Amino acid sequence: MISSALPGPVVATYGSNDPSAPLVVLLHGRGSQESEIISLAPHLPTGPQYAAVRAPIAEGGGYAWFANRGIGRPVAESLDATMSWFRRWLDEVAPAGRPVVLIGFSGGATFAGGLLLSEPQRYAGTAILYGTLPFDAGLPVAPGQLTGAATFVARGDADQVIPRDLLDSTWDYLVEDSGATTTSRRGPEGHGLSIETLRELSTWVEGLLRD
Repeated sequence: MISSALPGPVVATYGSNDPSAPLVVLLHGRGSQESEIISLAPHLPTGPQYAAVRAPIAEGGGYAWFANRGIGRPVAESLDATMSWFRRWLDEVAPAGRPVVLIGFSGGATFAGGLLLSEPQRYAGTAILYGTLPFDAGLPVAPGQLTGAATFVARGDADQVIPRDLLDSTWDYLVEDSGATTTSRRGPEGHGLSIETLRELSTWVEGLLRD
């Protein structure tokens, strides 16, 4: 059961209807919704089921994954509650043995990062796109925390939304300190998914599924 304090999950799907197929979960940014990020699915590899989940907190004409105390800085209690909410949904649709890949953009990247940090072995891969890990939110970020995990990180050097210190810390942690096997892309764009990033993301997802 989903907590009565949060609404039941709203999910848009694309691709395979096979309940044993790999599941790629798309997590939208703050103030957006599932109907927008599901548009990425046709540009990603065929074979998986794609599920875009609506964040549970209404905000700004869209939805958010957590209350924050500044851009990219979640309130720990809020993030903990929404991650628990998400895991209950995920456990229903992806029981043990079904591969799960997380792809998060902006605020959804922070949320995906929280899920990864809390359960590094749960996910076949996690993509952090134009966002930050949830530092200072009560989650473990020690060196080597993500050993054995596969990650993809992308950032734009002209990003004016996510604070630069958080972009730098996220990049340094995933590429150098986390222990994860990380594919990285850094481009000249701002806070938006470039065609080049989408191509490299698709190649990364395809490699995960092939392995």
